[in-house]
Amino acid sequence: MAAKSKSKLEKVNIGIIGVGSIARVHLGAYAKCPEARVVAVCDLIDERMKWAVSQYNVPHTFKDYRKLLELAEVDAVSICVPNYLHAQMAIAAFEAGKHVICEKPLCIDPKDGEAMVEAAKKAKKLFMTAFNNRFRGDTQVLKKFIEDGELGDIYYGKTGWIRRKGIPGMGSWFTQKSKAGGGPLIDIGVHVLDLALWLMGNPKAVSVSGSTYSVFGCKGEGTGDWGTSEAGGTCDVEDLAAGLIKLDTGATLMLEASWASHIEKDLMYTSLVGTKGGADVDPFRIYKDLHGTIADITPGYPNVSGHEMEIRHFIDCLVNGKTPISTGEHGLEVVRILNAIYKSAATGKEVRLK
Repeated sequence: MAAKSKSKLEKVNIGIIGVGSIARVHLGAYAKCPEARVVAVCDLIDERMKWAVSQYNVPHTFKDYRKLLELAEVDAVSICVPNYLHAQMAIAAFEAGKHVICEKPLCIDPKDGEAMVEAAKKAKKLFMTAFNNRFRGDTQVLKKFIEDGELGDIYYGKTGWIRRKGIPGMGSWFTQKSKAGGGPLIDIGVHVLDLALWLMGNPKAVSVSGSTYSVFGCKGEGTGDWGTSEAGGTCDVEDLAAGLIKLDTGATLMLEASWASHIEKDLMYTSLVGTKGGADVDPFRIYKDLHGTIADITPGYPNVSGHEMEIRHFIDCLVNGKTPISTGEHGLEVVRILNAIYKSAATGKEVRLK
């Protein structure tokens, strides 16, 4: 597992690398943590850094992330840059003695993920993958039901995030395989895959079969309102992917992800089937047999932001010396599965992981 922080911190000074949309979520969440203070931001775009200074009174700004890492007062960093930069920046942060929370996906290549995990262990620093859906009110409550045995042994699951028209930033790094690693599978499929695996107890994948399709993006169709499109830019990633994942517990998980497809509406879902009960997320329901009849249960849960609670958890781990519930190793396992789905799709063959 990822290392706990070597010593507890009373006040955590944060540096944020990349000040795009997701970094703004991090900034807002840190501002609500009394034990945290953002002391530095780094971005290539001046306007983004000026915004951070004006909104959150950040004292230091950098265009070179290595200069930020040289700042002695920085205890930990949020890495919020395009996917292909995650590994080099995280490893540099560990080598500089910083704790790290890294946005998903952890990396593009599993070998880079292994290097990130090893760098964290060598530095004895905390390493957390930013999987915000683990921290939602409904999924936290469902996890407690599962840990209490209400679903029994979960032997089957299906999960997905599918959009009708939602390709982000057409022509930008989002749609370039060399920078993003892929399309919706690695962009939004990563979220629901991790959520399902976490709810199922973090099993390891044994084998993977997958398919990918590019129908819309290659024609410049199916764009959404996320990200900034770049005219004349490349789109060489899939816009729909599906995978069959067999796990070391004997369970099976089905996964689908799309940015654009001819469907009724956008949908994000996770469904689990166990020996004593089943459950759906979005909307949250639990299904049981009770007192000789079927029972559909709608548990109450706190209405909290997964993004905000994720950051609160990161700070809590640093202040109190805890191990995060979404570790670097968890992020690496997800990348291994995603990579295997892409490999299976390219070769037309099942990929064995164990």
